[in-house]
Amino acid sequence: MKKFIKILNILLIIGSVAIGSVAITGQIACKGKGSASSGYDWVTIDKSYNPQNTIEEFLRDDAAAKGYLPVYIKNYGKNKKILRQFKGKRFAQTNNETVLEMQFKGMEDWMIIDLKYKNEKEQEVKRTLLYINVRGKWMLGDSGTLLE
Repeated sequence: MKKFIKILNILLIIGSVAIGSVAITGQIACKGKGSASSGYDWVTIDKSYNPQNTIEEFLRDDAAAKGYLPVYIKNYGKNKKILRQFKGKRFAQTNNETVLEMQFKGMEDWMIIDLKYKNEKEQEVKRTLLYINVRGKWMLGDSGTLLE
């Protein structure tokens, strides 16, 4: 009986160590796993902002015309990790460039931008926009959110 209790104690100790090491490994893995969008900062777009591309120029001019300046953006560009997190209103979820190419015939390029502004009722509006370049012309492909 003493031998049985001794073996049981050893197994409990080994099991506790194994569970503890799995828990620690899981915590390390979670800490290393950040959201793909966490490395981007909000950029303020006002009348004096110098756009980096035609999409940013369009957003600045459109917001100025509607009286929404300043607006804030996170330009993710062509980040494939962000594309996998994008859930649009038009398309349920776009996971990769191949899906985009099937949806937008003649697609040459794409870009994802987070946009944040206050509307005329002073309510904060935040949207994630998928822009598509088809045959040299940029257009809004979809609007939605990023899944975490």
